[in-house]
Amino acid sequence: MRMANKTTAEKLATIQQGYTLQGATIELGAAIVDGEVHKEAQVRLPLAMMNRHGLVAGATGTGKTVTLHMIAEQLSTAGVPVFLADIKGDLSGLATPATGSEKLTARTSALGQDWQAKNFPVEFLSLGGDGNGIPVRATITSFGPILLSRIMDLNDTQESSLQLIFHFADQKNLELIDLKDLRAVIQFLTSDEGKAELAELGGLSKATAGVILRELVGLEAQGMEKFFGEPEFDTAELLRTAPDGRGVVSCLELPTLQTKPLLFSTFLMWLLADLFEDLPEAGDLDKPKLVFFLDEAHLLFNDASKAFLDAITTTVRLIRSKGVGIFFVTQTPKDVPADVLGQLANRVQHALRAFTPEDAKALKATVSTFPVSDYDLEETLTSAGIGEAVITVMNEKGAPTPVALTRLRAPESVMGPSTDELIKSTVASSSLLAKYGTAVDNVSAYEKLNGQSAAPTGDAAPGLPPVPSSVGVPAGSSQADIDAEARRIEEEILGRPSSRPASTTPESFPEPPAPLPVPQQAPQDSGMFGDIAGALGGALGGGLKSMVRSMGTQLGRDLMRGVFGTSSRRRR
Repeated sequence: MRMANKTTAEKLATIQQGYTLQGATIELGAAIVDGEVHKEAQVRLPLAMMNRHGLVAGATGTGKTVTLHMIAEQLSTAGVPVFLADIKGDLSGLATPATGSEKLTARTSALGQDWQAKNFPVEFLSLGGDGNGIPVRATITSFGPILLSRIMDLNDTQESSLQLIFHFADQKNLELIDLKDLRAVIQFLTSDEGKAELAELGGLSKATAGVILRELVGLEAQGMEKFFGEPEFDTAELLRTAPDGRGVVSCLELPTLQTKPLLFSTFLMWLLADLFEDLPEAGDLDKPKLVFFLDEAHLLFNDASKAFLDAITTTVRLIRSKGVGIFFVTQTPKDVPADVLGQLANRVQHALRAFTPEDAKALKATVSTFPVSDYDLEETLTSAGIGEAVITVMNEKGAPTPVALTRLRAPESVMGPSTDELIKSTVASSSLLAKYGTAVDNVSAYEKLNGQSAAPTGDAAPGLPPVPSSVGVPAGSSQADIDAEARRIEEEILGRPSSRPASTTPESFPEPPAPLPVPQQAPQDSGMFGDIAGALGGALGGGLKSMVRSMGTQLGRDLMRGVFGTSSRRRR
């Protein structure tokens, strides 16, 4: 809908007034009004509102990746750590200064941008070491049954049964570290030896356990075993700043995304769920602790179960109070469920196509999500050029800013991949390489059930992922150095006392951790806990819910781990 009979000056005044903000901001670009760029009408996003989440949408090739690249640069400069899922490998260019040109100077000058070539502090990560980056792994027990069911494409009954299997392993102290551990537990339960244990679980049939086992073997056949194991990645690593105060940009790649899209998107939710469980309440902050960009967001929601969608919705709603902003990056807003879309206060909408009836329907739906404006949005969204977007964000008073067609600023680092040599040298010099670079295989469910011993590895601090004793540790670094840095991250960044021992020398053994308090039953309307309990209620199968009621607080400690049923050895 368009408001008629306003002059260009009046439209400009509306935008200028709407984007005059008091605190620190992310500068997005200059408004386009009546076909002309007006650098006196700057469009910006309040830094303090970045944790109100956002959406970057648009058709393929309209500049979404460049937009999040440009926003990530400014967040880093403001001291805010950033997480990027680098689907195409283009975002690695953040580590390399861009090269200026006359064309670039003309564009940036017209926008009022004082452009300077820069590079930014980047940490390259890769799932399970698949690609160039520090390996990111999760243990099976930490990943939890709901997320694992998503990867295995289990139905609701099978998902509920998998939760029973996790419960059994928890009760019997059978550590589920990697896929072979879970396979060993299921094989035991379906064997003659485990027949009595299977019967005691009640809601788990041998036939369903067999189906889960076959799906698990299928995951192993696809080579997914390398994504699960130890050392498990500590998501506090995503909250670091560089020595010069800039936020570290953590860039996660999976070169084989095309063959494992579900794994990639589900792993991103595990990272978010783990952060959600670890971070303390933060209230209103001048700037977020972390901004998390979820590229190819439609992969998260395609064919997702209600339990999974409920858990995502709860995470998005509650994690902002812990200082984390999430930006979903996808083609159209209809890729995101309405309950999630309603929580995304900051919108950057690139051009849409209207070649088919389905495209036209998506266009109308997108227009309906914007406030009334001075633009004919159906026309504007189909004619916007590359590097232009329709924007509305939340201002510092919590109200939407005027809709503005915006020519976006140019990134100051390379819009494309960095060289392999730079990426490899960055990884080789990373302080994380010693902690996560080498996989270890400690005694867990597989070894216990098969009466075997695992290969020796370095001792792990109580409740923490083990670290190889001699592989990959740079000269001059000791386990004490690594532990000291881990304590600093927990105490300074996470804002909580560290549970890590001050020393691992024989003269100073750490005290055993205090037992966790038994959670008390809270009423349904008890704020955040009520929301989490609601999500879990939808996620747990009927047989498992009745078992929770009957078995009381011990099961509550073992099983009610997080919104996705996730758990971490760091928290247990």
